[in-house]
Amino acid sequence: MSTGPVWIGFDLGATKMLAKVFDDDFKELGSKRRRTKGHEGVEAGLERIVETIEAALKDAKIEKEQIAGIGLGCPGPLDLDKGILLNTPNLGWQNAPIRKELEKAFGCPAVIANDVDSGVYGEFRFGAAKGARCVLGVFPGTGIGGGCVYEGRILRGRRSSILEIGHMQVIPDGPLCGCGRRGCVEAVASRLAIASAALAAAYRGEAPHLRKTTELKLEEARSTALADSVAAGDKAVEAIVRQAARWIGVAVGNAVNLLGPDVVVLGGGLVEALPKLFLEEVSRSVEERVMPSFLGTFSVVAAKLGDDATVQGAAGWAREVIQGRA
Repeated sequence: MSTGPVWIGFDLGATKMLAKVFDDDFKELGSKRRRTKGHEGVEAGLERIVETIEAALKDAKIEKEQIAGIGLGCPGPLDLDKGILLNTPNLGWQNAPIRKELEKAFGCPAVIANDVDSGVYGEFRFGAAKGARCVLGVFPGTGIGGGCVYEGRILRGRRSSILEIGHMQVIPDGPLCGCGRRGCVEAVASRLAIASAALAAAYRGEAPHLRKTTELKLEEARSTALADSVAAGDKAVEAIVRQAARWIGVAVGNAVNLLGPDVVVLGGGLVEALPKLFLEEVSRSVEERVMPSFLGTFSVVAAKLGDDATVQGAAGWAREVIQGRA
């Protein structure tokens, strides 16, 4: 049990919510994980967030009065100044006043941030990019999220998060993306895009292991299933994943030319399942596209914190904002 101030980190995901309690040195004191209930409504969803934090406090044997601040990483468009989650299709929420409700429930300051921004900040403070001057993070999953930490601060727009690297166009007039545009890197290199192409190959008889393990069901073609397929010798699936990684490298190369990062962090479920493949292909693709003057000035690394990146980063970022350093 901590006798000093504590910080709460919260990761609001499409399928899970995770709350953790940290002391002032960011040692974990307690946690609580719950499933997210899709489309339960804003009021019920906010109540579940509060209940999950209360359960984490109970696990840590900490009273509310000890909380110095709460940081929450969440998906979807945000009004960062007002602390409002504007819209998130996966949860069915609109105009959720998250910061206001957290401050009311716990009597302390709260800070919201994009979940990928929080994850990249977590890797900067505590993980694979610790101490870097400029960190570019790319997290391929169901979509492809991006974030940047520059000189200790999350790079953001006037009121919202930026670095939508998943919606950089890599193929003119390419496949339709969920954003409504065509040829975005997310349309050709997200887990959903990879899984769809891999199952088509399995249907044609080109990936027997994947066909056997997934029965051609998209919901079964998770990152681990794709990795198992590659390990089992499904060459067609390996080729699909490698091409997707190269497309990610195209987008990352363009971003390197703009931002000049010293570290590029690759994270998310796909990278965790196939780290060697993604590091190889993304690195090669990036090096083929950056200006010669940038060669040798950056490294491409895999994230270290896994599921803790967003929750730990959200807590760390909250402390910086609340204490006036960001």
